[in-house]
Amino acid sequence: MRFNTLEHRFVQHAPETLDPGVLYVSMEFATAMHLCCCGCSREVVTPFSPTDWKLVFDGESVSLSPSVGNWNFPCRSHYIIRQNRVLEAGSWSDDMVRAEQQRDKAAKAIRYGAVVPPASPKPIATTPSTQTPPQGVLTRIRRWWSGENCDDR
Repeated sequence: MRFNTLEHRFVQHAPETLDPGVLYVSMEFATAMHLCCCGCSREVVTPFSPTDWKLVFDGESVSLSPSVGNWNFPCRSHYIIRQNRVLEAGSWSDDMVRAEQQRDKAAKAIRYGAVVPPASPKPIATTPSTQTPPQGVLTRIRRWWSGENCDDR
């Protein structure tokens, strides 16, 4: 890793040009941005959400989890940002990356009520559920606004 530490800056909007070694944090847009810590100068964007990244600010430093895996960049860098320090993480195989991408899609589907096709041609046996799957916030608001299923609170 070219950068062993990152300076954090809380900003309202992303600057037009990102400075190397700086993690820009926009709470308004629930996103952090930085240049790849390997030094390749590619922009890395990490959105905050229940299914994406989480930011912890302890009053002095920031930590970002989970790790940052730049699988679509030529560098394929992988690192953890903990208390402003950049910790190099092991590289992942293509199979590991695909498995994580599928896990991420499934987590988003569960959280936001979308349907995700299975990762493999073999269907996974599941037990039928009598509960309604969780719905996304916008779907619930639309249903509430239209008066549909008012008891779905």
